[in-house]
Amino acid sequence: MSDPLLYEQEDHVVVLTLNSHETRNVISGDEMVQAIVDACNRINADRSVRVAIITGAGSAFSSGGNIKDMHDKKGMFGGSPSDLRDGYRNGIQRIPRAVYDLEVPIIAAVNGAAIGAGCDLAMMCDMRIASDRAIFAESFVKVGLIPGDGGAWFLPRVLGSSRANEMAYTGEPVLADKALAWGLVSEVVSPDELMNAARKLAARIAVNPPTALRMTKKLLREGESSTLNALLEMSASLQALVHQTRDHQEAITAMLEKRPPVFTGE
Repeated sequence: MSDPLLYEQEDHVVVLTLNSHETRNVISGDEMVQAIVDACNRINADRSVRVAIITGAGSAFSSGGNIKDMHDKKGMFGGSPSDLRDGYRNGIQRIPRAVYDLEVPIIAAVNGAAIGAGCDLAMMCDMRIASDRAIFAESFVKVGLIPGDGGAWFLPRVLGSSRANEMAYTGEPVLADKALAWGLVSEVVSPDELMNAARKLAARIAVNPPTALRMTKKLLREGESSTLNALLEMSASLQALVHQTRDHQEAITAMLEKRPPVFTGE
């Protein structure tokens, strides 16, 4: 049996590939959930990683929940209301927590359909680049459900309330060109250029000092729920720490000496 999630690292960039193309990369199964959580924990523990990319094998990014399991009421979709609640909390809801707590920037390279929870997985990422074959659909209402994986929290933060509401209330697909116009993605490229474009963006990020990168992401995350005063206090504290890093000194020295910096994470 193939690994549900491929983990590949080159230099300072990790590429995660949803690897269940026979199911169009559903993410509701226990193995996939655990694989995503484990990958996020592994990245957080590895100081050599500065950026992550997530994409899908085959023609789809992710079709979200397993519709057949829903129909057959199997796995996380089976049991009493209490069982179902626990199934979500102990199952697919572990993904938004893990991705949200990822310490490095993560790019979604959306190669095809991102449906339901697959759409929400893309929204959990910090940046999104799409193939011109990509389709986004917050389609829970089409199967008589609600976003059970945190999509109602992530989608408005990406799109704003009006467009997020339109996607959630209609359940209708948004094609790549509209996704670009709406700001849901930052770039649309041909399928053959997708991973190259994602890697180029990752490389632009990875050239920066890794400690400052992780702290910058932490501040941006905290800024989503903090007051200004609380965020300023955290900014002062983290700034005091990065002022003492060797990478800060290297960045300043290299700038003055007009040469490329070499960062070590120290």
